[in-house]
Order: sequence, then C-alpha cells, then structure tokens
Amino acid sequence: MSPEPAARPANPPPADPSDLDLALRLADIADAITLPRFRAADLRVSRKPDRTPVTDADTAAEDAIRAGLGHERPRDAILGEERGETAGVGAGRDWVIDPIDGTKNFSRGMPAWATLIALVVDGVPVVGVVSAPALHRRWWAGAGAGAWARDLPSGTPHRIRVSGVASVADAYVSTTNQDTFRAEPGPVSRDGWVALTEACWETRAFGDFWQHCLVAEGVLDVAVEPAANPWDLAAPAALVAEAGGRLTDLAGEPTFSGGHGLVSNGALHDPVLAVLRG
Repeated sequence: MSPEPAARPANPPPADPSDLDLALRLADIADAITLPRFRAADLRVSRKPDRTPVTDADTAAEDAIRAGLGHERPRDAILGEERGETAGVGAGRDWVIDPIDGTKNFSRGMPAWATLIALVVDGVPVVGVVSAPALHRRWWAGAGAGAWARDLPSGTPHRIRVSGVASVADAYVSTTNQDTFRAEPGPVSRDGWVALTEACWETRAFGDFWQHCLVAEGVLDVAVEPAANPWDLAAPAALVAEAGGRLTDLAGEPTFSGGHGLVSNGALHDPVLAVLRG
C-alpha cells in the first residue's frame, strides 16, 4: 500500500455513503462467484510460492471486484491478495481486498470463509465489509455510520457492539492456529499465548475473519492473530472500531499491517497485551 497505515483518529472523518454502498455491491458480486464454487467437484486448487492455497474462485472474485472498482473508482489504488498492488492517481485512497479469507477452509469444504473489502483513506480504514455467504452472514461498517450485521440473503440489518467484559479472567479469547506462534517469529511467543489461555475464562479457535467479527458482535472478547496480512485486517479494523473495539498489532501499535494483530473490546486490550508479552 502506498500510504503508511495510521492510527485511527478518535473521530475519523465520516465515510462517504457511496463508498460503503459500492463495497456492499462488490461483496454481492463476489458472493455470486464464490458460493457456487464452494464444494464444486471441479474446483481448481493450486499453491502459491508461500505454500498457501489459491483457488479459481479466489482469482475470479478478485478480478470481478477490481473490474468494478476500475469502472466506478478508476483513480483509486487497489491492494489485493491475489493480484498485488495497482497504483492510483488519486490521493490517499486505497481499496484492500481479500477475495476469500479462509481459502484453506474453502478448499476443504468448511463454510468459515469470507470476502473482505476495505477502503483505507490516508492510512485509516473507513469502510469495511465482510461477507460470508456459506455462513449466511455479512458484517459491515463505515466511519461515523456504526457497525452492522445481517443474515444472508435477506435478513434485517442490526447494529452490533463489542462486549462489556472488563476482566481477562472473564474473557472469551480466540486465535486461528496456536502453532503459528511457534512458527512465526514475532513479539508474542507460544508461551505468551498459553499464558493468555490460562488467564482467561474460555478459549476458542474460530480463526481468520470470523473471530474478529465475533468480537465486533460482542460474542468473543479478544482475538489474537499471530500472522496476518493487511488484506486480512483492514476490513475488520473498520468494523471493530465502529463497534467500539480496538485493533493493534501484537506490539501494541495501531496498525493493520504489522504482520499480526490483536482485536479486542477495548477494555481488555492493554491487560491482554501485558499477559501475551509476559
């Protein structure tokens, strides 16, 4: 991405409603591509250089989103997991796309996967859409417009908010894969993760986008991501912030591109960081 991701201001400029509307329409387009390919007998799965899987649905969905942005926001920059970065000619507007977050789940027939679409303005995520059609669920947010969720395909939108849990001992915490703490060097060790699981009430492993959305809904209180890319966290960053929560990296820096992430209800953020870092 061209601009350095910035700390979210206490009162970020409100999102343009047309940008949020566009992101929701692009999510509809992506869902129409990905859902028919889910559990398809002829699904094509290959490996990228980093050994992570990619399917024909990933590339088709990203291409369709890029085509929509090229038509409606031709001056904006785009960063996508599958096609990389496309420079913009405007100032400070970057669309960040993960066509299928949870491709491993998608390729194995597990329904926990989603399309993530974010708009980052001057380094701050101001629009975020997370659409999980196999879970029949969508979440979205725009700066100043709140965080919302609805059941797919035609559920009634309702506003969501983080939990009020204020003690680590009462917290529900989730991660994607605890072995990643051992495999990926970073500010938090596997011992730090184990210490957190022992300090909190319950531990889950919903993983990827889902755990961040559940924090925004107040179902979980904390989600710890030991390895993450900007396209994994940009949309959840906008959603969680509008739901009253907080996102940083595991060093406590307010960025969605630090290579890892911590999402919380806000009240638990600093205490959880203290436990994770020993």
